[in-house]
Amino acid sequence: MAGFSERVDFAGHDGGTLAARLDRPAGDVRAYAIFAHCFTCSKDIFAATRVAQALAARGIAVLRFDFTGLGHSDGEFANTSFSSNVADLVAAADWLRETHAAPQLLIGHSLGGAAVLMAAGDIPETRGVATIGAPADAAHVTHNFAAHLDRIEADGAAEVTLAGRKFTVRKQFLDDLKDTRARERIAALKKPLLIFHAPRDETVGIDNAKAIYEAAKHPKSFVSLDGADHLLTRADDAMYVADVVSAWAARYLSPMEVSPTVTQVDVTETGTSPFQQLARAGVHTVLADEPSSVGGANTGPSPYDYLSIALGACTTMTLRMYVRHKKLELGRVSVTIDHGKVHAEDCSECGEGRTGRIDRFERVISIEGPVEDAVRARLLEIADRCPVHRTLEASSVVVTRLAEPDQTATE
Repeated sequence: MAGFSERVDFAGHDGGTLAARLDRPAGDVRAYAIFAHCFTCSKDIFAATRVAQALAARGIAVLRFDFTGLGHSDGEFANTSFSSNVADLVAAADWLRETHAAPQLLIGHSLGGAAVLMAAGDIPETRGVATIGAPADAAHVTHNFAAHLDRIEADGAAEVTLAGRKFTVRKQFLDDLKDTRARERIAALKKPLLIFHAPRDETVGIDNAKAIYEAAKHPKSFVSLDGADHLLTRADDAMYVADVVSAWAARYLSPMEVSPTVTQVDVTETGTSPFQQLARAGVHTVLADEPSSVGGANTGPSPYDYLSIALGACTTMTLRMYVRHKKLELGRVSVTIDHGKVHAEDCSECGEGRTGRIDRFERVISIEGPVEDAVRARLLEIADRCPVHRTLEASSVVVTRLAEPDQTATE
């Protein structure tokens, strides 16, 4: 099940806009997850991208975002702290809960792993937490700028270079790290925990995985990423993490539920190709596109194809409901729909009052096995009672309005 990624944004802990990507499966969503990136990294780092996309291919939708002051998100890194990262994670969960479904999985890489361990207790729907190369203590990140610690303490701030980029680190950042009681939160987690760590990780030593494991209560598991580096720069390592997380999480995930009153369908451009669209109805997601002959990527049915699908599906469902109600035996039903544009005057079946070019749907119903003539005639009558059939033949009303500016997501 191939997945795809769409740009989204939401309000962070301080109200600023956080840039994000939601990696989704092309089919139904088994569950939603959040991926928290490493210290001073971004949502687009290789590990985040690979793991999220691989999980999407396995039916788990993953939200990955830039923490405040990083990547494309609003804010200044100098004004953030580890606690603000945790608060951003809670804000991300709130957004998912309001727009899709609450996250059942939290996945964190490096310092992001420490952050999800802290945030899990504030996201009640969390059913599992996975860490990748995470430190047992958030203060571990200070080794990245150890040479500047004295100056930060003395002057209140210092400019440091991390991964080739300059960041201002303030004393409040250090103080916040010192106040973090990570091991206490780990011990009180009460969530299934999966710990990934590379034995030769030179950035965050393997002893951190041991400390997290010893602090956590069961159920807990450790998986060695033999041969991997801290950033999971090898695609095989990221794919392995996704495979294990998917299999492990299946034990704990709750089935996705859809309210029977949900009637709204959301359709959004994915940005992957000129015409590719993501259509969502409840937890169900499908792609729509145009064929290559008109400039599309042909990654999904066209809008008119979906109209034909709706008519065909409604026809078979209507017939099946009828025969079940009448307690009739009927073989498998299939429907073929051929759609085209014709001139009304050339359409003998179109009736009076039609002019110009109109849409014509030719429906052929096939039934496996023998069917008595009287039953066949009755089934043709019942097929015409299909609600979609009636909608297509009746005059419908489409009311269109523009959303208010604050309802339109931009990045």
